[in-house]
Amino acid sequence: MPSEDWARRDHGVSRWCVVYTQPHRELRASAHLRNQGFRTFLPLHRKTVRHARQFRTALSPLFPRYMFVSIEVGVDQWSKIRGTFGVSHLMMDGDRPRSVPHGVVESLLDLSDSGGVISLGPAMMPGQMVRVATGPFAGLVGKLSALDDDGRVKILLDVLGAEVLVSAQRVGLVPAVAGVTKEFSAA
Repeated sequence: MPSEDWARRDHGVSRWCVVYTQPHRELRASAHLRNQGFRTFLPLHRKTVRHARQFRTALSPLFPRYMFVSIEVGVDQWSKIRGTFGVSHLMMDGDRPRSVPHGVVESLLDLSDSGGVISLGPAMMPGQMVRVATGPFAGLVGKLSALDDDGRVKILLDVLGAEVLVSAQRVGLVPAVAGVTKEFSAA
């Protein structure tokens, strides 16, 4: 039987597995699993939310409804994960928990702080001066006008003496250095 081979081969080896949670219950599932003695990792990120014409930053799961739990094969009673409050189910490969390839969760852990918050880049807020690093407007500096949850931004740029509102990907922006307005390349 493959499950017996898997358990025998990896007995005592800790593996990160994927837990699918109930909607908006990631924090609850993580807390309950930790109370049962499991090591969990719920990657979070800071998300700018607009409510009543105000912007605020809130922590949100990086992968909504998904989290990771470390299971020691042949030692942990992983079947009790499925009955934990906040958990919908444990992702499975047949009759065994689905493990994440080695290095994926470890890389996310390296990017996170002690609270599990992952910083995907420098924090940017509307009104901040930014430099476009990629695309047709690369090198131009403008004022960040808006951010959305899909990684898109709107930037107010000075193009040929006129202010133009441009839409771009957030990953192509860097905070502008004070005193630098444009970056020219030699022609």
